[in-house]
Amino acid sequence: MFIVNILILSVAVFLVSNFLPGIRIKNFMTAVMVAIVYSIINFLIGWLLVLLTLPFIIITFGLFKFVINAFLLWLTDKITEDFEIENVSTTFVAAFLITMVDLLIKWIF
Repeated sequence: MFIVNILILSVAVFLVSNFLPGIRIKNFMTAVMVAIVYSIINFLIGWLLVLLTLPFIIITFGLFKFVINAFLLWLTDKITEDFEIENVSTTFVAAFLITMVDLLIKWIF
């Protein structure tokens, strides 16, 4: 199941990087690496960020989770060599689109 989730997230990252002009990605294997790094970061500190910001998540009806996803995506950008996001606004848009594409692909399958 983990490998399927990584592949779905890789497809989402790859599609969004081709659609959004502010994201540079080398190839699909880079998208796989981005998905793996993002998943590891999310596993290690994502739960802590959700726990620490739970009041904001509740107040915003879950929308603050996109801020957390954008932060995790920014960290992934800093760690991964062949993955680059141009600016903060692109990071937020990319985090939103990657989350939506990921959910859509999982919903279809």
